[in-house]
Amino acid sequence: MRQRFACGLVVGKFAPLHLGHEWLIRQAQMQCQHLVLLSWSNPELPGCAPQRRASWLQARFPHLRSWVVTADWVDEQRARGVALAELPHESAPAAAQRQFVADFCLAVLGRPVDAVFTSEAYGDGFAAHLARCFGRPVQHVEIDRARVTVPVSGTRLRADVHGLREYLAPQVYADFVERIALLGGESTGKSSLGLALAEALGTRHAAEYGRELWEQQGGVLGYDDLLRIGRTQVARERELAGHCQRYLVCDTTPLTTLFYCRELFGRAEAELEQLARRHYHHVFLCADDFPFVQDGTRQDETFRRRQNQWYEQALQQRGLAFTRLTGSLAQRVEQVLQVLADA
Repeated sequence: MRQRFACGLVVGKFAPLHLGHEWLIRQAQMQCQHLVLLSWSNPELPGCAPQRRASWLQARFPHLRSWVVTADWVDEQRARGVALAELPHESAPAAAQRQFVADFCLAVLGRPVDAVFTSEAYGDGFAAHLARCFGRPVQHVEIDRARVTVPVSGTRLRADVHGLREYLAPQVYADFVERIALLGGESTGKSSLGLALAEALGTRHAAEYGRELWEQQGGVLGYDDLLRIGRTQVARERELAGHCQRYLVCDTTPLTTLFYCRELFGRAEAELEQLARRHYHHVFLCADDFPFVQDGTRQDETFRRRQNQWYEQALQQRGLAFTRLTGSLAQRVEQVLQVLADA
């Protein structure tokens, strides 16, 4: 398709950025030499904070100029003398919202746009207002207002993000997945629990990368390996999260890696210390309340007890809530499911 416009604009809340938005943006891309994406939401909507929306746009459209503006950002620009009005509230008249976009184009982009792309009934009036402000024509290009190609809306997704997750790219849906962290000393049934939980929840399981690397390297880990383990574990979680169903079961966390790093080497990199503070939505500590099983790679029951005590102290020091799991594998699964149901 021939590029009809020098500069086009797509404005939206992108809360969340869904495949309908993406289809509209790609249709606009094909018709513009340059395309600008502008997003704001005032008030902000649950689960769709500005940082998230910015990361979604960057992940899905890395080659486009995208702006996610907030009231604070606008205030900073105004303090620097940039000719912008305050960020319009959702309830503000359409003229005020359109004027904000016109001012943004002239004061921030430094140029008018030639076209606006929408799937909305207001598109013609929006383009006409911009044209009056710019003193030149602005074309409205309407794309699938009936939402036939991608039959979804941000409102529907916010009401049922997990039920409608097929309308979100994995990088977007990942931010709505709740990570379940399993901690526990050696021979506390953590790995078996992780697999059983993933099956019970119909979702995915992030296996313990540290164990895999330890086996690959013949039971030998160097100091630098521990930071590599922490980084890789987090990357694995990020990759898997977008392909889950509501929950991701994490067999371990960087807190475990920090324990072993201090245990083996008496120190840890600052980055690993920071990774060990990674947020998990639900944290479970597997109790050492059944006989220790030696598989030829573990230390002993005394070490297991000390390890569990360290986890408990570390979680308390960080002010992190956790649930201690006891009993058989089936009992532990039921305990987790009850916590999730009550959350």
